[in-house]
Amino acid sequence: MKKGIHPENYRPVVFKDMSNGDMFLSRSTCATKDTIEFEGETYPLVKLEISNTSHPFYTGKSKLVDTAGRVDKFMNRYNRIKK
Repeated sequence: MKKGIHPENYRPVVFKDMSNGDMFLSRSTCATKDTIEFEGETYPLVKLEISNTSHPFYTGKSKLVDTAGRVDKFMNRYNRIKK
């Protein structure tokens, strides 16, 4: 790698998919206060709502991913208009 082109805080980080619990290790500059033990070592943790292991395009499954009740809000609003 070229010297001096990467930020100082470029480090290993664990990304965790909160919808299915899948985790993977990569390098990033993401700022985070959470840490997690992964494969015997402690790393900073970045929480993701969706990743390639849970996204319908990559999994081939049509599944609703709802973490904040957004789908329910939409369905309630749509049903009210429909009536």
